[in-house]
Amino acid sequence: MKNILLIMTGGTISMKSVGNLGVVPTSELADFLVQFPQLEGEANVDVMDYLNVPSPYMTPDMMFSLAKLIDTKILAYDGIVVTHGTDTLEESAFMADLVLTTRKPVVFTAAMRSGSDLGLDGPRNIIGSVRVAGNHESFDKGVLVVMNDEIHTARDVVKTDSGKVDAFTSPGLGPLGIVDPDCIVYHRASLYRENVWTEILDTRVDLIKAVSGMDGKFIDCSIASGARAIVIEAFGRGNLPKDILPHIQRAILKDIIVVIASRTHTGRVLPEYGYDGGGKHLKDMGAILAGDLKGIKVRLKLMTLFGKYHDPELVRRFFSQSQNLE
Repeated sequence: MKNILLIMTGGTISMKSVGNLGVVPTSELADFLVQFPQLEGEANVDVMDYLNVPSPYMTPDMMFSLAKLIDTKILAYDGIVVTHGTDTLEESAFMADLVLTTRKPVVFTAAMRSGSDLGLDGPRNIIGSVRVAGNHESFDKGVLVVMNDEIHTARDVVKTDSGKVDAFTSPGLGPLGIVDPDCIVYHRASLYRENVWTEILDTRVDLIKAVSGMDGKFIDCSIASGARAIVIEAFGRGNLPKDILPHIQRAILKDIIVVIASRTHTGRVLPEYGYDGGGKHLKDMGAILAGDLKGIKVRLKLMTLFGKYHDPELVRRFFSQSQNLE
């Protein structure tokens, strides 16, 4: 059997309903997993109670530290499973995918239902994740996310529902594979892998979502606060109201990188529309188009790139090359 380390970081999977307090963190999951009979025969599992925080408390620095811990601990194991809260799981998993140097399986999982709910999904997700982490076909596939018997890549997975057990999907692409009772089945491969091997982060990257009638006050705030980069989740193919163009131009003239992603669930940002504020016009102004990478993950990627390269021109070059944009 494979040797798997299970790193716990908290989230709903580690919570229970406690009287009038509602659903809150508890310390019971680690003890439960040590004695979890369903793990017997699947792998030799060690449990590390690393954190126990609600996932909204997670920060990029905490995600980065978790990734560095994984890179260190995995030397002694065949794979690692991380339990995490669902709200920021896709960000922590993507951060790990960017900075990990290992090719061994690393799997993130979670629960949409607490330990007090009927039909709790946490134990099943943990079992599936351990099986995936111990499967030889999971080697060199990057960081994976296992939820609801589906296997997703950290790059593509998104939490698409606030409460259902099938909340995690890869919009427009579908899962890499499934966890069946008798075996792990991979249906496809992921062709996109991004690595930024850095020892530090630069978290001075802001994310702004476009809405109808928006003005430039948030961009001005980012400039004033010392942002190195601003990610804007624009409409459709990457289009914005023309009223904010002077503010974007001012940011670019100050060597602040402006990256345009889309607020839509699927599809790529393209230099298609040439009117003022259209994707082509924004690119001609000096903004970078993010392809199909979603804004929250563009933000994390820029943090790692600025941590590694520091220079805006180098960050611009490496971001564009990795997205096959130039």
